[in-house]
Amino acid sequence: MRPLFIIVSFLVGCLQMAAQTPFNGLNSNLGNLFRTSDAKTRSISPENFTGEKGKGGMAKLGEGAASHEARELGQGWKVSPYIIIEPGETFTLAEIEGPGSIQHIWMTPTGNWRFYILRFYWDDEKEPSVEVPVGDFFGMGWGEYAHLNSLAISVNPGRAFNSYWQMPFRKKCRITMENIDVEPTRLYYQIDYTLTEVPKDAAYFHAQFRSPDVDKDKEAYTIVDGIQGKGQYVGTYMAWQVNNNGWWGEGEIKFYMDGDKKFPTIAGTGTEDYFCGSYNFDVGGQYTEYSTPYAGLHQVIRPDGTYNANTRFGMYRWHITDPVRFEKDLKITIQDLGWRSGRRYLKQGSKISSVAIWYQMEPHNKFPELPTKDELEIR
Repeated sequence: MRPLFIIVSFLVGCLQMAAQTPFNGLNSNLGNLFRTSDAKTRSISPENFTGEKGKGGMAKLGEGAASHEARELGQGWKVSPYIIIEPGETFTLAEIEGPGSIQHIWMTPTGNWRFYILRFYWDDEKEPSVEVPVGDFFGMGWGEYAHLNSLAISVNPGRAFNSYWQMPFRKKCRITMENIDVEPTRLYYQIDYTLTEVPKDAAYFHAQFRSPDVDKDKEAYTIVDGIQGKGQYVGTYMAWQVNNNGWWGEGEIKFYMDGDKKFPTIAGTGTEDYFCGSYNFDVGGQYTEYSTPYAGLHQVIRPDGTYNANTRFGMYRWHITDPVRFEKDLKITIQDLGWRSGRRYLKQGSKISSVAIWYQMEPHNKFPELPTKDELEIR
């Protein structure tokens, strides 16, 4: 009985030590919501651009975008619920002094979602750690609403974009949106964050967009390349337009890490398999949409016999419980592979865009140049 007594005593001691460890307010979940902490909750929106305590809803008539609508009620009555970002303008959505962590982002932009570029900068860095069109960042790369219901991203009626990715920073956070369209956009948004101590091993959130020209002779589509440092890969979103008949998703995803050259450490078995589906996403001869906490085929745009001439897909895979950890470097590719006659594989020429999401210690390598407006356009 003595060994059992020792084990029980040890476990009790661990629990007591855990209970005495100060809680920093990060990583909130149902298992720790009862714990108090010294973390400070703050929120930035057009009603409080700085997030300062006791400074919300202070806009006077003439200062906010909805001054006309509030003209009979005055200050405190939704005078500044949104902003207008003019063509060619870059607007700073948030600038926060740390340490702390972004915990939730909500926004609902009007117009063409490919033409509004989100950028995140951590700790006074000059090159962004996030550079993604707003639609693609929230899994809406085709510019059309589709319900997305996952742990990290949710998109709800009518076009409510939500991010729950945790984004810690130590000294500073700056978030901007650039309008490269010829029309202004109206943007409602809210950025919820906490000010608190950040663990020494906390890495920084990164998201990179790619949308290269179609090239059926390429060995594979590159989701991300040039990641150097220590971190973990946590998510993929892909907007995939098929330009041929037949099943298009035979391609294998491959993770080259920590010095891999010709062959990767991780090789998948098929596109639908990577996105946690199977057998062509096919139920009864039809592509079947699904949206789950970690993976989904949440959007299928079908040809309509007139101007929507191609079948298009939106897919996501969040590595929340199975992050792909790397020590030195990471490259990820996926083959653009279908079928042709005689049970032969077909190297396709699909139009693909993607968002790669990972955490790593800074500094990070400079991202490839963002595609031009004409290249970003959905054609």
